[in-house]
Amino acid sequence: MAHTVLVVEDDRNIAGLLQMYLEKEGYKVEIAYDGGEGLAKYRAIRPDLVLLDVMMPVMDGWGVCKAIRAEAQTPIIMLTAKGETDDKVNGLKVGADDYITKPFEMREVLARVEAVLRRSSGTAAPAKARRLNFDKLTIDMDAFELTVDGKKVDTPPKEMELLFYLASTPNRVYTRNQLLDEVWGFDCYVDSRTVDVHVKRLREKLEGVSESWCLKTVWGVGYKFEVVQ
Repeated sequence: MAHTVLVVEDDRNIAGLLQMYLEKEGYKVEIAYDGGEGLAKYRAIRPDLVLLDVMMPVMDGWGVCKAIRAEAQTPIIMLTAKGETDDKVNGLKVGADDYITKPFEMREVLARVEAVLRRSSGTAAPAKARRLNFDKLTIDMDAFELTVDGKKVDTPPKEMELLFYLASTPNRVYTRNQLLDEVWGFDCYVDSRTVDVHVKRLREKLEGVSESWCLKTVWGVGYKFEVVQ
């Protein structure tokens, strides 16, 4: 059965292009042109994924995202004309799964839609906890806070996402390419060295805090969050 995508976008030209390209790839598409209509359509059709503009009349994208998250874990990709870090962090805080900055290429949109749907497939069970606790370590993605040995540590968004992803499945090894795909999504400007840099920065924050866990390099393969059994 084809996935249903709800496009909530007040620019009719952009909405039309998104609909055309998504339908060409086999998706069923519904469109809303403001936040209020978008939320109403979401509740009526319960789509598999929402492409959600930020700046819209009636209700902005942040408000729509919060309202959806209060009801369900439907994947949401934010569409924003702004590239500032604050907007990206805000999107993650209110529960967005990914974000795309305008102007965008349709192939990027299609790749991100496919990746987010793939990650969310088979998740009819309750969503994973967004807060993980280990000895002297708390990773709270709802508050976007990293607490190390009782102290909050300022941590950039992608470092938080990477650590959370690894720690969600302790002792599982991930290749750099897997981490790029799952944490960064489709991004032609990012290569595997980006993962190494982020792991190095995380280690500077976490080194020697506890003997119960560590960020471990598996040489020739990738990384894992190792927990002592």
